[in-house]
Amino acid sequence: MLLLQMQLFILQPYNFCVVKHFLSRWWRFLKRLFLFLFIAQFVYIILLKWVDPPVTLTQLGSWITGKGLKRDYVPAAQISSHAGLAVIASEDQLFPDHNGFDWKSIQKAIAKNQKKKNRIAGASTISQQVAKNVFLWQSRDWLRKGLEVYFTFMIEWIWGKERILEIYLNVSEMGKGIFGIEAASQAYFKKPALKLSRTEAAMIAACLPNPVRYTVKPMSKLVSVRYPWVLMQMNNLEGDPDIQKLLPGPPPKSPSKQSASPGKSTTK
Repeated sequence: MLLLQMQLFILQPYNFCVVKHFLSRWWRFLKRLFLFLFIAQFVYIILLKWVDPPVTLTQLGSWITGKGLKRDYVPAAQISSHAGLAVIASEDQLFPDHNGFDWKSIQKAIAKNQKKKNRIAGASTISQQVAKNVFLWQSRDWLRKGLEVYFTFMIEWIWGKERILEIYLNVSEMGKGIFGIEAASQAYFKKPALKLSRTEAAMIAACLPNPVRYTVKPMSKLVSVRYPWVLMQMNNLEGDPDIQKLLPGPPPKSPSKQSASPGKSTTK
């Protein structure tokens, strides 16, 4: 017994050194892993300023759960300006003016949630929705919310409003297993997104709060009530020059050269 106690006494410093060395190696590994992930996500954010996301967690989840995955990314030049105006009117009318967060709406949502704890009111801007849809998962936990704040700040800083709106129109779920305005336009109206009318764009935008539940075709009751409101808001916002600068669509045609005046000679 005495001999065993002496052996344990002798081995205690050795065991401590082994544990200390093990923890030190793990700490170095975790620091390197964190640094690698931080650099990788930063590079990915920069890359997505010009390249479309290969896949999002929401799209992957839709495919795995059997809801389907229909998508067709298109550049802003191939999207109707009506579509851009409709989603701004429906989801975030202050989109050109804020820095990614609508603080007044957030405060109202917090107050509303405190009064009605069984119902959760949202106040996410288009920028926040893009940050969530492109980089994160669909849940309401605090970890995701915290990361959403970070990614919203980063895309506002690196991408800018026009790219954020373009990505939103390409990755947002607009029906069961339907992602992006091109896939939605083809599924509902059998035409490319560039050819969408104001009314058709408003119908699609009206389903965005819950695109699986609020269907465009067959048209759900909420969409039938909501899309005229979206149209009215589009009429109200259309003259805003800050919004006009952000809208997708083909670039304006350059004016043709004016012909020479009849009374002037063009020869020297």
